[in-house]
Amino acid sequence: MKKQLKWGIAVLALLVLGSAVVAALLARSNDRKAASAASAQAQPVVELALTDVVQAQSRELGQGLAISGALKAVNSAFVKARVAGELQGLTVREGDFVKAGQVLARIDATEYRARVRQAQEQADSAKAQIDIVQRQYDNNQALVNQGFISKTALDTSLANLNAGKANHKAALAAVEMAGKSLDDTVLRAPLSGQVSQRLAQTGERVAVDTRVLEIVDLSKLELEASFSAADALGLRLGQSAALQIEGSPQTVTATVVRINPSAQAGSRSVLAYLSIANTATPNSPAPSGLRQGLFVQGTLNTERISALAVPLSAVRTDKPVPYVQVVQDKQVVHKPVEMGARGTSTVGGATETMVAVKGIAENAVVIQGAVGSLREGTAVKFTGGPVGNGPPAAQAVSPTKPAP
Repeated sequence: MKKQLKWGIAVLALLVLGSAVVAALLARSNDRKAASAASAQAQPVVELALTDVVQAQSRELGQGLAISGALKAVNSAFVKARVAGELQGLTVREGDFVKAGQVLARIDATEYRARVRQAQEQADSAKAQIDIVQRQYDNNQALVNQGFISKTALDTSLANLNAGKANHKAALAAVEMAGKSLDDTVLRAPLSGQVSQRLAQTGERVAVDTRVLEIVDLSKLELEASFSAADALGLRLGQSAALQIEGSPQTVTATVVRINPSAQAGSRSVLAYLSIANTATPNSPAPSGLRQGLFVQGTLNTERISALAVPLSAVRTDKPVPYVQVVQDKQVVHKPVEMGARGTSTVGGATETMVAVKGIAENAVVIQGAVGSLREGTAVKFTGGPVGNGPPAAQAVSPTKPAP
């Protein structure tokens, strides 16, 4: 009897212990489910604008040569002093617009006006001397005809007359030279444009050929680019290039207009000149913000290919295999890609560097590189729509379409 009681107590204890263990496991499972549900509810949702994504599409990619250099005005000139003297009336400064022929400054003309008067007086004196020798010649001519003097005296008179005429012509030339020097005291703009440098000040005494101002015409800009002998073989007139201005997202278009027929000594490189598309006029500011001396770099298109491409900045390389972030099933999915040829293409009105890729479907919604890295599985919504909506252009495209 006592033995049975002991066994009953032991069984009862085991049942109680088992019940406690089962209850603990159930409680732990419930806690995990609750934590998982709470975590799911607290999962962040990333809101994107339509400009934060781009569709992978077949595009025409321009391939070519990397170029760089500084912009230079096709037409520019230095205003120099052509005569020495004190500079007067210089009022224009850097940035001012001037027109061709506009008076910019003067040089004190007192001395040069005096030289003109001096040369004119000498010319008048030479003219008076001609009148004297002319009368002598006429008299001697009459005397020779009457036989009173020899022909030798007449020849001497003729020589004196010719010498007087030559002296008069020399004096007139001196008048012209003095007049030109007087005209050179007025400094005029040789072309229309903007003043880029003011190198002298009013009241300063300048020498001949002293630089006073520099004027540039921003309506015509060009880039002088250097190419190796091998790269120069692919250069052709009319080829286009997309150039990026240093420190600015602005892209400008350039066209090859001239190719130097001679290679540079030493480096054997070939210079090509690209005309920059600019809508400025000589007497108005450049609306595109282009300036002489700005550094630009870009790609000269030598050929074009067609391929499924995305912006190069959208391809991430922080994993062993390059990948892109794709919006699929209202979530961020990391898609490994195989990168191909690179080139330039126009996206949203701007020229951008693109790269051909394999591993994603055409029309896949790819997140731009500027958005940054997003964790895979992050929920996505687009501005102006409910959570999980895709951009209008992508809603009709199945995100599970197999990659080509």
